[in-house]
Amino acid sequence: MPHFRTYDDAELHYRVLGPADSPLPPLVCLAGGPGRDAAYLGDLGGLSAHRQLILPDSRGTGDSPAAADPSRYAFPQLAEDLEALRHHLGLERFALLAHDAGAAVAQAYAAGHPQRLTRLVLVCPGSRLQGELPDDAKEIFEARRHEEWWPQASEALRRLTEAADLSEVRDLLFAAAPLAYGHWDEPQRAHAATEGAQLGPVPRAGFWQGVDEQLRLTLLAGLRELACPVLVVTGDRDAVTGMRAGELVAESFPDARVHPLPGVGHYPWVDEPDTFAPLVEGFLHTA
Repeated sequence: MPHFRTYDDAELHYRVLGPADSPLPPLVCLAGGPGRDAAYLGDLGGLSAHRQLILPDSRGTGDSPAAADPSRYAFPQLAEDLEALRHHLGLERFALLAHDAGAAVAQAYAAGHPQRLTRLVLVCPGSRLQGELPDDAKEIFEARRHEEWWPQASEALRRLTEAADLSEVRDLLFAAAPLAYGHWDEPQRAHAATEGAQLGPVPRAGFWQGVDEQLRLTLLAGLRELACPVLVVTGDRDAVTGMRAGELVAESFPDARVHPLPGVGHYPWVDEPDTFAPLVEGFLHTA
């Protein structure tokens, strides 16, 4: 895997998917979790067909080593790793896509380096940075109680609050996984089966470390300076972050729009790749 050296001389790794001879600029893609191996992004429903995707493994995930200083796991610090990657790739400006908790990293980057972005795509983001935690994800989950998997998923969610053994946590995550998808078929099952082994508990625990109210407000103020267009994608079956969080995130930017996808959960490229990829590609092409 290719690698780069970041601001504190740590060597971090990234993957490159797609044609090297593409005339289209690359798309840098940030994973969520937080603390999840970027491999779960796959090729984002075929987005690598016509352009290169750059998928970094953040500290302590995938092939990137653990941080010597735990404060480096905080998402504002991860944003500075992204700036080091930009410099390594030789990109003056670039388009950025982020999923789930990766959207917090992307927002920190947008606030600190607004002139570097040409387009920003945020997929199923949470709104903790906005200071609000809407409860519509719970409503979406409850509305699906008629589905066959619901009782087992509901019990798994209850037990996850008490589980300490890592093996048990992984089993419970898979039992609860259907709530994150628009439907529970073979592609969704295969994708969900990778989650337990891809999560890093230490990077996950450090993601919000040191982010106080003053820093949160400073980051939000910086988002008002972002001139590039922003696309926020949500799914009406996303029982992880819901849809209202995406709306709140979009309201933080001067030029953002929300595109809700029907029948889609927290992983739109898994549920409806033929809808998700053209949507993102069309946005990247917008003049």
